Amino acid sequence: MNRHFLVSLLLPLTLLAGCGKAAETSKAPAGPAVAVVNGKEIGKSEFDLYVENVARQSKREITEAEKSQLLDQFISMQLAAEQAEKGGIEKEAKVQDQLALARLNVLVDSGLQQWLEKNPVTDAELRPEYDAQVAQMPKEYHARHILVDDQAKAEAITKELKAGGDFAKSAQKNSKDPSGKNGGDLGWFTLETMVKPFSDAVAALQPGQMTDKPVQSQFGWHIIKLEESRVTSPPPFEEVKDRVKVLVQRKKLQTYLDDLRKNAKVEKKI
Repeated sequence: MNRHFLVSLLLPLTLLAGCGKAAETSKAPAGPAVAVVNGKEIGKSEFDLYVENVARQSKREITEAEKSQLLDQFISMQLAAEQAEKGGIEKEAKVQDQLALARLNVLVDSGLQQWLEKNPVTDAELRPEYDAQVAQMPKEYHARHILVDDQAKAEAITKELKAGGDFAKSAQKNSKDPSGKNGGDLGWFTLETMVKPFSDAVAALQPGQMTDKPVQSQFGWHIIKLEESRVTSPPPFEEVKDRVKVLVQRKKLQTYLDDLRKNAKVEKKI
């Protein structure tokens, strides 16, 4: 294993290891030991957690050969922590705050995970969330437009089109927008991708309808024709089931945290 890889993971994992260490510095490991450092046993469960975190951060499996190098790294961490303790670094206010924060993070993460295990997401909760997400999917629009700099010219073009002029040909002739060469065709888009005056005008149109008056935006004056609209096709439920589950879990956890806060006495002083 590349030592630069190990060192890059050392600092964040030290916080996690240090958290457990701060809480139980004098306790012997509950299970078998993987090493003894200056008379102190390093428990297998603690080392396994370290390896697990390395694997998670590197997003790959750790080989047995790499575990041997990780054990050397972990022993070095133990020695460095022991030396820091001898130097009284734990008494420093900033270090105490860092240890307290690390402990808080571990307790919160473990506690919320335990709560989710006791209150798992059911299949009955997934379908309503999926339906709610689908209902929020934006509508898509297919439109053409003609963009000019002058209001009077835009009004004149609008008058010609109302009299039976060909929109695509007029766009090729008059529009300063790059879409003009394609007859003003903008393809499919959602309202969120367009500037507000333009999107508001499109939303008010029916398929086949053109704006009654030119619409002004920061780009100039638009004559807009809505060709068609459609509801965005949602992905199949089974394809996104895992992502829906994550959304439901987040909402359940938020409700749980909100309930905890409602039943707590909280006084903010800043």
